[in-house]
Amino acid sequence: MTGQNPGRTDRSREPEGPLVPGGVDAVHAESRWPMAAAVIASAVLTLLLPDDLRLGPRWALPLAEGLLLVALIAGDPGRISRRSTVLRAVSIALVVVLAGSAIWSTIQLIDDLIHGGTETNSASALLLAGGSVWASTVLAFSLLYFELDSGGPAARAQHMPHSPALAFPQQLNPEVSPPNWRPRYIDYLYLGFTNSTALSPTDVMPLAPWAKCVMTLQSIVSLIILGLVVARAVNVLA
Repeated sequence: MTGQNPGRTDRSREPEGPLVPGGVDAVHAESRWPMAAAVIASAVLTLLLPDDLRLGPRWALPLAEGLLLVALIAGDPGRISRRSTVLRAVSIALVVVLAGSAIWSTIQLIDDLIHGGTETNSASALLLAGGSVWASTVLAFSLLYFELDSGGPAARAQHMPHSPALAFPQQLNPEVSPPNWRPRYIDYLYLGFTNSTALSPTDVMPLAPWAKCVMTLQSIVSLIILGLVVARAVNVLA
């Protein structure tokens, strides 16, 4: 006998089942607005980029991102709780546009640094362009993690898998987390930022193969941007 109440269970270790009908509430469903703010910030950064670092006309990508975001908000406003194949496809399309734009800008920035571009002869212009590209990659990859981990935010609102693709400290050590803890967008933004600065996992461990591949790609992109841009800027100043 351990002296524990047999009717008492450890809520932090209790397996979670499906929520009751209509039970996706404020505790589990995440607000749409932090994710929407990240998309808007990414669109603004795209507008600030020099023309030769941007994919397509100045208005094209921000317009596409805005339309996809409006479709998501219209289909599932307020809190992300509705599981829909169409909304899932729109979310994936938005992430693809953001990630594709960030990687394209990175490739063009590298090409300008190697062959010479309008912004490479000025340290201030180069640092502004490089910083915008780097910040865009952080936002794009954070939204990619946000959308792909555990089936996306709508799936996480209803059920958290026992074997997630990305293991947060609260999942590795349930004693430090409240019951029914879910990762929010801010957690994925922190992951994207730390992976781009430390160039390796910090507190979030990639478990799934796709997560390891994506985090490796982000680290490579960030290393190239930071290394080449800073080196060129120092050379210009010297």
